Amino acid sequence: MRHVYGVGLAIAMAAAVFFAASWAYLRLLKLPGGALPGGGGSLIHNHAVLEGFGVMLAVGLLAGLLIAIPWISPLASGLPGLALLGWTGVYLFSVRNAVRFIPLKRYDYGTGFEALLFDGVLAAAGLAMIIPIFIPSRWVRPAVAAPVPAFGSLNPAMPDAGLTQTTYSSFPETTVDGGLLADWERTRPQAQIDPGPPQPGQSQAPWDRDGFG
Repeated sequence: MRHVYGVGLAIAMAAAVFFAASWAYLRLLKLPGGALPGGGGSLIHNHAVLEGFGVMLAVGLLAGLLIAIPWISPLASGLPGLALLGWTGVYLFSVRNAVRFIPLKRYDYGTGFEALLFDGVLAAAGLAMIIPIFIPSRWVRPAVAAPVPAFGSLNPAMPDAGLTQTTYSSFPETTVDGGLLADWERTRPQAQIDPGPPQPGQSQAPWDRDGFG
């Protein structure tokens, strides 16, 4: 589905190049002033220049986003780029055929697109736009990191695994939070038991034998 959306974005990008960029480029080529645009003076107050540059920057920004954003299909910029390079190839082999295939040549869109073709702007833009096609990671969906499960749910076959964190789990009635004993009577020393004299046949501890006791 991501590549289907990429085809739709490719159509929008191609339309932006033909209608918007071609119109804006023709506005910039029609600047008055003879040898230098604006007679060599300032163009800040020239509305044609501001409109042309603004539209060209907008088209360039759209192309840059389609090229740079990783989760956008490479077809979004790759298909228009291949079309521009193909048109440039036809222009190199046969200028007449390349110009004949340009639609709407009676309008500013067709005239501006022809100027972009003659000046090599279409070739430069096409080379930049096909770069995502050669990046393998752009053809696959970015992997989403899986959430880390809780301690007790690591192994479904051991539902009581989380209970192993509690100290002295065999004495729940004598523990409090943190596993500490609440009844310290269990920790007191026990009374020693006198085993009495050894019985016949019973082994005797070494320290109770003659010479040690």
